[in-house]
Amino acid sequence: MFHLDTGRLWVCLLLLGFIGFSLPKAEGRSRKPNVVLILTDDQDVAMGGMTPLKKTKELIADQGITFSNAYVASALCCPSRSSILTGRYPHNHHVINNTIEGNCSSKAWQKTQEPYAFPALLHSIGYQTFFAGKYLNQEKNSKYYNYTLSENGKARNHGDNYSLDYLTDVLANVSLDFLNYKSNYQPFFMMISTPAPHSPWIAAPQYEKTFPNVTAPRGGNFNVHGKDKHWLIRQAKSPMSNSSIQFLDNAFRKRWQTLLSVDDLIEKLLKQLEAHGELDNTFIFFTSDNGYHTGQFSLPIDKRQLYEFDLKVPLLVRGPGIQHNQISKSLVANIDLGPTILDIAGYDLNKTQMDGMSFLPLMKNNSNVNWRTDILIEYQGEGLNKSDPACPAMGPGVSQCFPDCVCEDAINNTYACVRTIAAAHDLQYCEFDDLEVFVEVYNLTADPNQLTNIAKTIDKEILEKMNHRLMILQSCYGASCHTPGVFDPRYRFDPQIIFRERGEQAHLLTRKASK
Repeated sequence: MFHLDTGRLWVCLLLLGFIGFSLPKAEGRSRKPNVVLILTDDQDVAMGGMTPLKKTKELIADQGITFSNAYVASALCCPSRSSILTGRYPHNHHVINNTIEGNCSSKAWQKTQEPYAFPALLHSIGYQTFFAGKYLNQEKNSKYYNYTLSENGKARNHGDNYSLDYLTDVLANVSLDFLNYKSNYQPFFMMISTPAPHSPWIAAPQYEKTFPNVTAPRGGNFNVHGKDKHWLIRQAKSPMSNSSIQFLDNAFRKRWQTLLSVDDLIEKLLKQLEAHGELDNTFIFFTSDNGYHTGQFSLPIDKRQLYEFDLKVPLLVRGPGIQHNQISKSLVANIDLGPTILDIAGYDLNKTQMDGMSFLPLMKNNSNVNWRTDILIEYQGEGLNKSDPACPAMGPGVSQCFPDCVCEDAINNTYACVRTIAAAHDLQYCEFDDLEVFVEVYNLTADPNQLTNIAKTIDKEILEKMNHRLMILQSCYGASCHTPGVFDPRYRFDPQIIFRERGEQAHLLTRKASK
């Protein structure tokens, strides 16, 4: 088990019960399938983030299935990673940001959530479990050089020598070592969590000059004013300054450069699996913890927002029984990864309390699956208690104000959304927890760039139903998160429920205020 410390940040610790380096080699292969999960950091799919990964596409997507509607439950590292590990929405794992105070790998989280994370459950049924890379954030973030790697609890310092220290390559090497020394009598689970393409976007030397002419995509929502949107989006300077555009173009190019080393890692890993005779018995998942934006709605660079570019992620899977070159439009989320992997391992999902669902039947083309039509998205905004000295005009309550004092987050950038994809409906309904109770609604069939907020023009009955569905999902737990969505034929709408629930919520707020 590997465990990375970048100063004050523990980016991978885990009770994964790593087994393998002390075990002798043996011939043969386990009967249960093996599973490998490769997780990148801040990799978008809506803005062309998969383009540099040609080997990954050839080795995973072309040999398996691509989920074109894969989303995260929260567009920020630690809440999202916590959802991956626990199979739960943020309101159930209680991680709200990247700090210990926000429950990111806090002692409470380690005590109440981590023992029930899917890798721990895999270990309990005999899987060898291995983790390498960034685990959960604590105040700082990814590094490529100059970090401390904990190898089964033993600290090892790394410097800035590419051949010895470049983190993506180090993760590749220790992963190959695990495959060489694991037991061949037990199935295994590997999770490899790369720093790429997260900032500071340091490419391997051989890739530093690649993509010289690449710029961020100039799509329909690039460098345009976010009219009719929450005030945080409207405050972005539009059009952006030339310096901001140069900055984000440079960031976009460097992000692609860092991903080339991830492509190499995946190629080495699959070659090693094939050499060991394990490839045909191994499911390989590739995804990211959240998306990313570069200039959309004149927001220079970051994530956190409720739009497709921050919420949508790549999800590719290959493995036994999955036909080649499949594309699924089914709505899946990162809370589904844990249940799916446990299902592959034969774990009884009824013993878990996960909010997600196993999409193994979707990968096996099971035509009898009644799949969901909506998911919940949650985010709690962060802001400084005092004004940023570099941007005093913005006042307190905002954060991530760069470049040109364009703030990417605020205390009242707290929202919850229902993302719906059904046969004739492709909608997103979002409510902000602010004084306005600001609402954003998008019809992505007619408006894939989310340019027009239709909250004031959409049919009032649909608006009421979406509001009701949001309240249901915000209070769901486990199997109750699987109930039919608004556009599912099994959905039943009782307007009186809204008034009862609103009354109960008001009563709870009154009780809290009186304490």
